[in-house]
Amino acid sequence: MELLLINIGNTFAQPGVWSGNAIELLPRIPTAELKPELLPAGMPIAAATVVPAIRKRFADTDIWYLSVYNQRAGVDFTQVDASTLGADRVANALALAELFPLPGISADCGTALTLEIVDADGVFRGGAIAPGRAMMRRSLAAGTAQLPEIPFSTQLPEHPGSNTVETIRFGVDRGAVGLMRELLSASLPACGKARRPTIVATGGGCPVLRRSPRDSDGAGRLHFARDSPCLSLPDFIICSGTGKAERSGTKPASPTVEVFAREHLQITKAELY
Repeated sequence: MELLLINIGNTFAQPGVWSGNAIELLPRIPTAELKPELLPAGMPIAAATVVPAIRKRFADTDIWYLSVYNQRAGVDFTQVDASTLGADRVANALALAELFPLPGISADCGTALTLEIVDADGVFRGGAIAPGRAMMRRSLAAGTAQLPEIPFSTQLPEHPGSNTVETIRFGVDRGAVGLMRELLSASLPACGKARRPTIVATGGGCPVLRRSPRDSDGAGRLHFARDSPCLSLPDFIICSGTGKAERSGTKPASPTVEVFAREHLQITKAELY
């Protein structure tokens, strides 16, 4: 059975078709342009979204939405206020636990910078939320009289800027890398002392993080996806109840959809840094 999967973020939606053992990525769509008429008829649909307006827009469409309450991958969310936990962060935590040695941290570099921490026992230990590079750029432009909103670059600036655009890029992009590094460092105690955590970098801002110097600070191994900078469909992959959880070796509890991050990232063959 094929499933249409959609990871719907604040800025873009990434659809894909899961065929049971692989996923075919479809073209990314701006979230504002995602409409019910674009969805194929007769195909089951599962989605993760942090955009409340999407649920209203698709109110008459039969879509299964991931939440902390219907996930069956075995991560324990009882130690946090789960009522405030977004589906994107749930998906990242599930993928982290299913595909990588624990403890682990998902470092998601999207519209917002987020961390999701799962300890060695599979317990979700919270994380962090901070503005991403796009939000920082927009805030500077909106909150000042003369600073422009500058375009993105995947190249991390090496030197302080000599004009306004270069100065903003140096401050925002280098600042985002420094912010993520500090958040990761401060999150290490939550992982426990059993072993060094695995850190998985995901999201559209990964190319900049990838180009930053990697400190030997005891944070553990840092993974990047080879073909796509996402962890959760592409931040997440939803498979039917016929699947098997690799880490636990147990079958899913029911034939309802379950969440794993799998083939589309080739995540088990991820580039290791």
